[in-house]
Amino acid sequence: MASLKVKLNNGVEIPILGLGTWQSKPNEVATAVEYALKEVGYRHIDCAWAYGNEKEVGEGIRKSGVPRSEIFITSKLWCTHHSRVEAALEETLANLGTDYLDLYLIHWPFHLNPNGNHPSFPTRPDGTRDILPDWKIKDTWAQMETVYKKGKVRAIGVSNFSERVLEQDILPHTTVVPAVNQLEIHLYNPQHKLLSYLKSKGIVPQAYSPLGSTNSPLLSDETAAAIASKYDLQPSDVLLGYLVAKDIVTLPKSVTPTRIASNYTGALSAASKLSKEDVEKLDGVATSGKQKRLITPPWGVDLGFENWP
Repeated sequence: MASLKVKLNNGVEIPILGLGTWQSKPNEVATAVEYALKEVGYRHIDCAWAYGNEKEVGEGIRKSGVPRSEIFITSKLWCTHHSRVEAALEETLANLGTDYLDLYLIHWPFHLNPNGNHPSFPTRPDGTRDILPDWKIKDTWAQMETVYKKGKVRAIGVSNFSERVLEQDILPHTTVVPAVNQLEIHLYNPQHKLLSYLKSKGIVPQAYSPLGSTNSPLLSDETAAAIASKYDLQPSDVLLGYLVAKDIVTLPKSVTPTRIASNYTGALSAASKLSKEDVEKLDGVATSGKQKRLITPPWGVDLGFENWP
C-alpha cells in the first residue's frame, strides 16, 4: 500500500493525494472542498490566487468542520506578483481565512508586468504576454524564503520549473532548496528525466492534471485500460495510482461528488495493487509514441522543458 504522506526536505509531511481546484467554478468549488474533506477523507487542498476561487475554497474548508491543523493547504504566487511576495501571500491568506499556508509555490518562472493592461494576463501591443525580461527569478525566491523564515508558510516550492531554470536561477542563489515542484505529470507526459533530477536534489514532484484535461485521451488509453481490467479497476484509478505508487503527490480535480470520492479511493486501491511490472509498462507508454503535453499556455518564452511546443 502506498504511503498516505510524503516527507518534504524540511521534515513537513504532505498528503500524497490532494483535491485540485483549477477551473472549478466559484459556486461549485466550496461544495467540492467541503465534500472532499468531510465525506471522503482528503486532507490536502491545492489552490492558487490565479484560479480566482480562494475565498470559496476557504468557505468549503470552514464548512467541512475539519480542524485547520489537519488540512494541508497549498496556494501559489501569481506571475504579476513577483515583486511583492509577502503582500500577495497576505491577500491569499485573507481570501482563504487562515493565518498560514502549508505550502506556497511560485506558479510560473517569470514575472508578468504588474503595471500592464490586465491584473493577471497583461499583453503587449502585439498581443504577446507582457513578461518583464530583466526580472531575476532568484529575487522572487529570496522573498519566498523571507515569508518562510517568518513562519507564514510551512514550506516553499515552485511550479512549472524545468531543470534548467532550477539550475540557473534558483539553486546557486538559495539557502532554502524548494520543497516541491508542481508539474504536468501523467501517463503521456511522465517527465522521467526531470523527476530523476528532482529526486537527486530532494525536491518532491507534484502532478497537476494527472488525468489530463478536458476531453483527455488518457482515460481511453489501451495500456491503462488493460491493467485496470486485470484488477477490476477503472482506467482513472490506474492513471492516479500509477503516480501515487511512484511517490508523486497527485492532485486530481473534480467538483462531482462521486468522482471526488472515486479518485481518492481508486488511486489508493490501484497504488496498492500495481506490480513493479505494471508500473514499468505504464512508464513506457509515452515513449511508445504517445508523449503529449496537454497544458501549454502561450507564454512566448522558452521554459527549458523537453517536449514543450
